[in-house]
Parts: sequence; structure tokens; C-alpha cells
Amino acid sequence: GIENVIISVHTHNDLGMATALALEGVKNGARQIECTINGLGERAGNTALEEVVMAIKMHGEELDAHTDIVTPELTRASHLVSRITGMNVQANKAIVGANAFAHSSGIHQDGVLKARDTYEIIDPADVGAAGSEIILSARSGHAALRHRLGELGYTFKDEEFDDIYNRFLEIADQKKEVYDEDLESMVQERQREVQAIYTLDALQVSCGDPLVPTATATISDELGVSHVVCATGTGPVDAAYKAVDQVVAVHGDLSEFSVKAITRGIDAIGEVTVRITAEDGKVYTGRGADNDIIVSSAKAYVNAINRMIQTARSKQGK
Repeated sequence: GIENVIISVHTHNDLGMATALALEGVKNGARQIECTINGLGERAGNTALEEVVMAIKMHGEELDAHTDIVTPELTRASHLVSRITGMNVQANKAIVGANAFAHSSGIHQDGVLKARDTYEIIDPADVGAAGSEIILSARSGHAALRHRLGELGYTFKDEEFDDIYNRFLEIADQKKEVYDEDLESMVQERQREVQAIYTLDALQVSCGDPLVPTATATISDELGVSHVVCATGTGPVDAAYKAVDQVVAVHGDLSEFSVKAITRGIDAIGEVTVRITAEDGKVYTGRGADNDIIVSSAKAYVNAINRMIQTARSKQGK
């Protein structure tokens, strides 16, 4: 009978009520919710996992339900999915948005200072949104970096860690303070390079009024051959992309370009997300991170090109 069946609910957010409808389903006997991190999905998205998980955690007795999800990992999971998919999380997104626990109104700030639970029904630490107590700098040693990376869930062999530490020093030399977001961006940038067919080794751009934007790029292919190319464009990013096009074997039309700062400050690492459309209409996402926005842009474009080539090769291999 029905008592031996697990009832599942699958709601979409077309009217902004996916979470409410999913919880109503649980209240009426459903014991499975089909949801996604950050609410990614068709049209307006699916039920957001982080929202229903915290709602059940806060109102489990009323709903007669619970989950075994480790909620302090929700924010990190959200950031990871955002970086992998190229879908940025809106600042005012419930639970995991950048402003989810921010207070700018004077009356709100006063209330939080007097009694935090006045405006925060969730402790930021419960979703992993509490600030890190360890801020690394150029003076931080191997042990401190390895320890912090371990806390973030990253482990490396000694030879791998040496490369990571050198990358860390490059960032730390340019920034006074290195935050967790910087470390995660650095690790993911390295992973993109390790899996790359083409790698951007160097980029020099000259531009300004009345100069013609010119980019000189050094790009290595999968055989280790280094190519030095030069191109001009309508702007520095256009020039850099045209330089890349001279080396790679494919071409994609740029359909979307976005940039955001990983952390606060004028010296923050800039992360660029691009989407390029191949001749068959398929869209590929690329991401790149660097202190220099133009370099980030070029890395993102190369990353998208690599994905396009890898997909084409996998199809040929079938």
C-alpha cells in the first residue's frame, strides 16, 4: 500500500514558492524532496536545498521531519556549485547570499547588537557563513597554509603542495591579507590548468587613448609547445581573445561575460565567467581568476575553449 511508498515532491520556483510548496508536501507526508543547491534548474529554478534543509532544521518538530545534512557546509557547497556552473548567487539569496546575514539599516544594526536573534533566526555559523579567524599573509608558512587548506577540505601531496604554496606567495605578495575565498579560487584555478589542453603562460596588454589595444600572449599547447602571438582589438579583452584565437584550433562566439571580486578591497582577485557558443549552438562556460582583470578574462576564455575541445574529442571517441 501507499504506506510502503516514499512520496517525493518536486517543485519549481515559477511563482517564488518552491520552498513553501516542498515543505507543505513534507507536512502532508512526503519524505523526499527533489531539490538543488542554489535552486538551480529549469525556468525559475528548482527548490533550493539550503532553504528546505534549514527550514526543516528550524521547524523539524512541527514538520515531523529531519535531515542528516551537515549544515555548516552549505555555504561552501553553494560557492563551489556557483564556481563550477558559472551561475552566480544573487546577493540577497536566502541562507547563502552575500547579504543573508548583513545589516545596513540603523534600526536593524541596533537590534542585532542588543539581541542578535531579533533579526537573525539562524546562526551564521550553522550554515558555514561565519568569518574565518585565520587570515593568511606573505609571512604565513607552509604549515599554516596546509592547515587552512585542510580545514577547507583540500589535501595535496608534497610536490603538489609546493606548487600551491608558490601560487599562494604570488597572491600574498600582491595582497596584504589572503582570505578563504582567495585560497579556493587559487586551488580551482590550478585544477583548471592541470586539466587544460591550452594554458595561458603570459599576457601583456597595452591600451589607452589614443593607443590601439594590443595584446601579446604566450600560450602552451598540450605537447608543451609554446606559442607567442600578438593581436589588436577594439579593447584589451578583445585583443587578448583574438590573440588566443590565433593559437587554438576552434572558435566560439562570446555570448556572455561577467566579472566579480572574490573578496573585498581594491587588490581583490577578480573572477571572470564567460560563455561561448560553438558552431553547433552548444554553450560552454569558462572561468578564470587573477589579480589582473584582463588576465582573468583571457584565462576564462581559454578555459571555455578547452572545454569545447574536450567535449568534441569525447564525442569522437564514442
